[in-house]
Amino acid sequence: GKDFDKWGIKLPGLLFIDTPGHKAFTNLRSRGGSLSDLAVLIVDINEGLQPQTLESINILKNYKTPFVMALNKIDRINGFKIIPKSSFNQIISQQNENVKSMLDQKVWDFQAKMYEQGFDCDIYNKISDYTKKISMVPISAKTGMGVSDLLLLIAGLSQKFLKNKLEIDENDPGKATILEVKEEKGLGMTLDVIVYDGVIKRKDNIVFGGKDGIYSTNVRALLKPKPLDEIRDPRKKFDSVDSQYAAAGIKISAPDLEKALAGSPLYVATDVEKTKKEISKEIKSIKIENNSSGVIIKTDTLGSLEAIVMELKELGIDIRRADIGDVTKQDMIEAKSVKIDDKVSAVVFAFNSRILPDAKEVAAKEEIKIFESDIIYKLIEDYELWKKELLEKQKKQKFEGITRPGKIELMHHHVFRVTKPAIVGVRVLRGRIKTDVSLIKDDGKNIGNVKTLKDKNDFLKEALQGKEIACAIDGPTVGRQIKEGDILYVNIPLPDYKKLKFEIYNELTEDEKEVLEEFIVIKRKEDSLWGI
Repeated sequence: GKDFDKWGIKLPGLLFIDTPGHKAFTNLRSRGGSLSDLAVLIVDINEGLQPQTLESINILKNYKTPFVMALNKIDRINGFKIIPKSSFNQIISQQNENVKSMLDQKVWDFQAKMYEQGFDCDIYNKISDYTKKISMVPISAKTGMGVSDLLLLIAGLSQKFLKNKLEIDENDPGKATILEVKEEKGLGMTLDVIVYDGVIKRKDNIVFGGKDGIYSTNVRALLKPKPLDEIRDPRKKFDSVDSQYAAAGIKISAPDLEKALAGSPLYVATDVEKTKKEISKEIKSIKIENNSSGVIIKTDTLGSLEAIVMELKELGIDIRRADIGDVTKQDMIEAKSVKIDDKVSAVVFAFNSRILPDAKEVAAKEEIKIFESDIIYKLIEDYELWKKELLEKQKKQKFEGITRPGKIELMHHHVFRVTKPAIVGVRVLRGRIKTDVSLIKDDGKNIGNVKTLKDKNDFLKEALQGKEIACAIDGPTVGRQIKEGDILYVNIPLPDYKKLKFEIYNELTEDEKEVLEEFIVIKRKEDSLWGI
């Protein structure tokens, strides 16, 4: 309290919404952005950034939500002296040099990892410009150490940078976001919502989005958690209230709530049809449906759908359809139609969505890949890995049976056998060399065929640019047809050349392209129209 007075904090209060993990956080959305004015990213200082944390960071980045980092569990640092409920400055002054050094190292590790994510971070009391750096506050939630610093920082930043954004009109019809749809004993289906503008009253007509449409109902009861209790998991029973002003969490009891969709907007309606159109427009702006090539996305909530769509668009991944609900047979049929022209996009993302039996059956039969996870980060990571492997496989298939460009140099002082076959040390200058290909000199004369390739004790089928190997060549004699220092080229048959040049040229490596151009110059010395 004294610190708040000292710093001139005038905020009437702070509403904290605990969203364990990234999943609940995606439902804190409003009109394509985050409902939260400021986020507190709580991480274990001893474990570093986990995949779920990286996911939350990406969501914050996409929603452009300002945030601070609470580096929790400092009390578990070996040798840390616990001073309950003390400020960070008081804590750090009482620690020995070894503990200070360990804390510094852990903070530096976080700074480095966050820098990789595009954020510049530092301990909050070392920052002079809070608009350019992310604040980190070492805390111990268990002992209360550093918590006062965190609260003061949140309040100060809110007052200084979010003052205009925090102003609301309490007399306007209430606007809320559905955080969770939940059945309560004795109440039936209820909605946990965050009221972020205006007021919601008992008996108000409310409109909200569902999986299959837009619905309206009347508020039967507004249930508020006891002070310092949690709306999603209260230890005590709720208090019934007649109205709830923003900003606050409230539980709504009303008929037909089983149709509601988590992450959907919920508005108090003075004109039901007009409000339905408004909500429908917002939900349609998130869903995607077109006939172009792209992946199919199915999620369990509107918030997670929006988060995945934003992430995929940022990565340049095309989307054919994005919707809420189970993965169905129709989804598989659509993916099958995409597969005809674009195998890479013929996939389904299932984020916390059930895959119906008939959908599984079609997926197995048509070899449609389904990616399942409750972590967006993992979903996309798995897809990117699969995509890379598929493209490599497709590339390999394109080159099957085709002689690829290659250029080698016969190394000095590396003649192991003169003839039948000649065995010499060679360096692959460009492209690649394989067994059974024929070789020519730069004057176009045929030299012979590669019989074997050997790297120390291992026989190879192929050697790439930069490799130095022993090469057995049937046909020539060292000192007659070939000599040390000679440059030889892989002799590419005319049909193979045409495929390489006119069909799969872009699939070649840059060094292969260079050799191919050199090769065509050699061939056209004898026949000016060769390869045309």
